[in-house]
Amino acid sequence: MVETQTDRRLASILAVDVVGYSRMISADEAGTLAAVRSARREILDPSLDTHGGRVFKTTGDGLLAEFSSAVDALRCAIDVQTRMASHAGDLNYHIGVNVGDVVFEDGDVFGDGVNIAARLETVADPGGIAISGATHEYTAGRIDAEFTDGGIRELKNIDRAVQVWLWSPNTTREAENIPPTLPDLPSIVVLPFDNMSGDPGQEYIADGVAEALTAALSRIRAFFVIARNSAFAYKGRATNVQEIGRDLGVAYVLEGSVQQAVSDCASRSSWSRHRPVRISGPRNTTVLWKIFSTSRTGAPNRWLAQCNRRFYWPRSNAFAASRHRT
Repeated sequence: MVETQTDRRLASILAVDVVGYSRMISADEAGTLAAVRSARREILDPSLDTHGGRVFKTTGDGLLAEFSSAVDALRCAIDVQTRMASHAGDLNYHIGVNVGDVVFEDGDVFGDGVNIAARLETVADPGGIAISGATHEYTAGRIDAEFTDGGIRELKNIDRAVQVWLWSPNTTREAENIPPTLPDLPSIVVLPFDNMSGDPGQEYIADGVAEALTAALSRIRAFFVIARNSAFAYKGRATNVQEIGRDLGVAYVLEGSVQQAVSDCASRSSWSRHRPVRISGPRNTTVLWKIFSTSRTGAPNRWLAQCNRRFYWPRSNAFAASRHRT
């Protein structure tokens, strides 16, 4: 028996559908069909041609297209939705884009890669785009567009959860105009500490102190603590704490510096405070501690444990710290 070889490839699949099509058809069948044909002729088909998309399946209100490039597929999706936003009428698309392994057979395309794209399209906002985590990885740094993390979703008839990223024409503008909502917990970010030793090679120790503080605070369940990666985006930037608080949606910002001091009498190193470590809030700045000194072996963990015991944090965004002499 001769086995037929399956034509299997990695492809980018774009799924597009009209938002509320059944309702629109029920209200105005002739007008809706005319609007769908107009949008397809004037916007969708020209964009697919420009970006190298090939339509392999159509429905009354949408289509599926395959691209050899994830970047081209996503550029096509953004182009279509941007142009649709200024298109006359009430017609809106939602679009899903996925990169995955698919099967080509008799001009059609099958497989999980297609199914996920079709399900992502239902997740997208009206006028928006939903893409998979794989698509986001392939296009990162190559598309001039801002996507927001839509979380890990369970999609209908897909046997695994899918990471979703979302885009809409108003994403950036809305993000600029709407301030972050503070959680109902003490919220804080630990900024990267300044390295005051004068030796760039010691930068990792300053970073380590900030990371250790972040980890220690995160272990307290009553806290909302900004992740290390978000905090370190401000490393080396001259940004005031009020702006950082607004950007990250936290009420308090912890900042500080470290400096290495080497004794002439011994080869042991210690770390001493060069300036106070401060927490800045909406009304004032609180000095948490002024000086600490530790030996090289194991002391940072002991010091952090002492900090956890010494400071009391009420369950609100207006917390206080009781200071102790070290």
